[in-house]
Amino acid sequence: MSLTHRDVATVGIGGPVGSGKTSLVSELVPKLVDRDLDVGVIANDILTQEDADQLRERFAGIVPADLVAGVETGACPHTGIREDPSMNLAQVDDFVATHPDLDVVLIESGGDNLAATFNPELADYSLYVISVAEGEDIPRKRGPGVVECDLLVVNKTDLAPHVGADIEVMEADARAVRDGPCVFTNCKDNEGIDDVLEHVTEGVLFA
Repeated sequence: MSLTHRDVATVGIGGPVGSGKTSLVSELVPKLVDRDLDVGVIANDILTQEDADQLRERFAGIVPADLVAGVETGACPHTGIREDPSMNLAQVDDFVATHPDLDVVLIESGGDNLAATFNPELADYSLYVISVAEGEDIPRKRGPGVVECDLLVVNKTDLAPHVGADIEVMEADARAVRDGPCVFTNCKDNEGIDDVLEHVTEGVLFA
């Protein structure tokens, strides 16, 4: 297996469909670019390039189009980030081959709490994103996605009053089941994004 990918930091961003992973990536990338970092983005999906196309349009003029790519796993996306990350690793290698000064690649993939964990060969640092709309009991249900990630992101906090979710309960439960940090975000209003950015940069870029 090629080890070219080890020349660039890799950050895995996993979570269920609808948790807000793409929105989080959309907020993080411009902030990373503002720090004079060269960023690549990979969006995993089963059969389509839809997320990659959306992100490429979102980052036009910020990130070169050839540094936003989709990986079609042909099976549950976790297959391409956990069991056999070779397609994602090959894409990172392609990025590095054409952009040798690349600093970091964000790798997004859907997957439930049991599945969306990243192979350490693929991600140097991993985030797991959940939404308050999934229910306030998600953190205390544990699962490898919640427990094993480097940073747990609880997104869509603006919906908490509408779905009966208690943010304080979710925070307490997250602290009880995890050794690592947890950040609460609202991508629509850019709340908590800077905290996520700090954890990512401290955890992998400037570690």
